[in-house]
Amino acid sequence: MTARTFSLGAAATGTADVVLDIAPQHPSAHGGLKLALTVEDDRILTAEPVVGFMHRGAEKLFEARDYRQIVMLANRHDWLSAFASELGVVLAVERMLGMAVPARAVWLRTLLAELNRVLNHLMFLAGFALEVGAAPAAAAGFQGREVLQHVMEEATGGRVHFMFNRVGGLETDVPGGWRQSCAAAVADVRRLALAELDPLVRSDETFAARTQGVGVLRLEDVPSYGVSGPVARASGFDMDLRRDDPYLAYPELEVRVVLGENGDAYDRFRCLLDQLHVSLDLVEQCLDRLPPGPIDVRLPKTVRAPEGHTYVWTENPLGAMGYFLVSRGQTTPWRLAMRTASFNNVSALAAVLPGSRVADLVTVLASMFFVVGDIDR
Repeated sequence: MTARTFSLGAAATGTADVVLDIAPQHPSAHGGLKLALTVEDDRILTAEPVVGFMHRGAEKLFEARDYRQIVMLANRHDWLSAFASELGVVLAVERMLGMAVPARAVWLRTLLAELNRVLNHLMFLAGFALEVGAAPAAAAGFQGREVLQHVMEEATGGRVHFMFNRVGGLETDVPGGWRQSCAAAVADVRRLALAELDPLVRSDETFAARTQGVGVLRLEDVPSYGVSGPVARASGFDMDLRRDDPYLAYPELEVRVVLGENGDAYDRFRCLLDQLHVSLDLVEQCLDRLPPGPIDVRLPKTVRAPEGHTYVWTENPLGAMGYFLVSRGQTTPWRLAMRTASFNNVSALAAVLPGSRVADLVTVLASMFFVVGDIDR
């Protein structure tokens, strides 16, 4: 984002307040976020996030697609968490159908969801490494992403929009030798990416100077704005759906929840880094315990969810992702509403930015972990 326009408010009458509009770059961008800031000297006094520049109408489009087709829409609003987003939709439909998914599909879904989480977190960490001039760490982070992208592509056929979940299981089984490829990729990420990112976040003086005490989100503000995921846990908010409301194979896994203390940008990046280690550990647990067997349930030619409603939420990489599914017994949902993590994370900027320096704006935005498509869905 760049500062497109600004107007002088009280400054025109002799005071120092300036109203600064930081607006979307271009109307054809993949999404937009505007910040209306009141600034005095180099300090932000108030901040108002303005969203809604590109409403995709995804929730309305769900109503015109059958239960097999809606997976395609579900993984596009947060393109860094595509597998996790499509997973929540099929879990909601399967709950409505009272369907039990084969054990191999359950464990593969868990494994791929954690790989998707690592891909997401590496993007935010490597991207900010560039901001602080840590080019080797950034390159290592992107190199680690490429290694995992290759593994995900080998399994699903896709690099961004995986389209691998299906109602009743997965599209296909993973190819022969994939478990060994995945284990080697995890080892490469630890050796390449984390070997550079760990010292950057934990001991680099420049990184600490740019992030410590910057953009503090107080613990009491977390539930007020509905913030979840690593942003909330960095403020000490102890909630992780993989542990607190477990689904898939998580009840049988050791999920370590990482918490911060200060709620500043430093704690948010540190929590994200620590969660990388947790997710890689979970991937290795899944690889060790991946059972044989079928990967889907044979479905009838027409899938009709019975009349009723359900709510399913999952621990997506950016936070709690919820789906409220209402069925009238047809082949399409009557209503499918989404609760996205990015929307709430961005809302909290109104509490995080006041008191910050204008020069720290990029750091705060980078540490709030949002995807604009996940806001305007």
